[in-house]
Amino acid sequence: MLDGLRFVAALMVLGYHYLTLRDGWGDDPQAFSPELYHVAQFGWLGVEVFFLISGFVICMSAWGRTLGDFVKSRVSRLYPAYWVAVLLTASVLTLWPRVRSADSLETVLTNLTMLQQGVGVSDLDDVYWSLFIELKFYLLFALVVYKGVTYRRCVLFCGLWTVAGVVAYKADTSFLSVWAIAPYSPYFIAGIAFYLMHRFRPTMLLWAIVAVEFLLAQHYVKGRVVMNLGDKAATAHDWPARIGVLLAFLLMAAIALGLFDGVRWRWLSRAGSLTYPLYLLHMYIGFTLIALLRHRLPAPVLLMSIIALMLVLSYAVNRWVERSVGAWLRDGIDKGLQEMRRGSRAAPPRPGARRAGRQGVARTAEDEGKKSLACAEQVDRTEKESDRVGTLS
Repeated sequence: MLDGLRFVAALMVLGYHYLTLRDGWGDDPQAFSPELYHVAQFGWLGVEVFFLISGFVICMSAWGRTLGDFVKSRVSRLYPAYWVAVLLTASVLTLWPRVRSADSLETVLTNLTMLQQGVGVSDLDDVYWSLFIELKFYLLFALVVYKGVTYRRCVLFCGLWTVAGVVAYKADTSFLSVWAIAPYSPYFIAGIAFYLMHRFRPTMLLWAIVAVEFLLAQHYVKGRVVMNLGDKAATAHDWPARIGVLLAFLLMAAIALGLFDGVRWRWLSRAGSLTYPLYLLHMYIGFTLIALLRHRLPAPVLLMSIIALMLVLSYAVNRWVERSVGAWLRDGIDKGLQEMRRGSRAAPPRPGARRAGRQGVARTAEDEGKKSLACAEQVDRTEKESDRVGTLS
């Protein structure tokens, strides 16, 4: 069921971009489809759903793993499709800079690291902003993985991160604000609590964590509406977004409680595997195609054709890139970790060095014996001198 929810979240984001943003269309999309516009204008909530699922899945996948295993799984999962998306998007924007240009080779190369926001380089595609949020979550949770993922440590992590998010606005430090990720951390934290419910059992403590994170998420909804709707936020209601957050939490609660354990449709797993490449590829490649073809095809036909193309492209990336390159990365990282462990072990002493060491120990013991004897003789002389001085007195 998680795969199906993830795929729906990707379609929500895709619909928000294609149906409510004027990029590519050259005009407000509301003009040609008011009904679809009003349905899709809150599709950005799909990102919040991604974060909620991520907290659940990362806690699940990290359980019982070492830090090296955790790093290996995250790198091999994130980077293969991302590298292809960056290169394809850069190629399309270079060949047809109708909506946006690729900026510079430096921008493209820095984007390949997925760390561009940290060094002040713009995202090649706007959807990449959420990946940096995910990376920060992984780095924070890696502290738990390093110590060993346990029920208690997960709860402690949830509590500390919640406190950090609450005090970040009052604390006069950008470092805390950067790592608290206050508008989005409630979703990750709630996802972790939902997984603990799923793995063990629901308790009042876990429900309390979920309730606090839900209320904090509702607090940030208004700001997210303004961020995504811009000038239209002044006339738009925010209650659909609030209901969307509520539905996401209710669905995750149902999954945590096992209400969907009987749903094992194979197509859900396949749809879930398309989610990540679809999310990475659809935005500016799709906008460019819309800009090139909007005067040649009716809008509904164009939209359905582009969505179908994105799904096919996502399938190709998943089948021929994510699986093969992901396996290659896992093997390479695993070998690197093994070599690091071997290189970190203390080298055993050579046989000659061992004999020399024993001889040195013997000489040292002999020297210490001589020193002890000399010290005893000195003490004896001192005592005799003291007795002699005392007698004269």
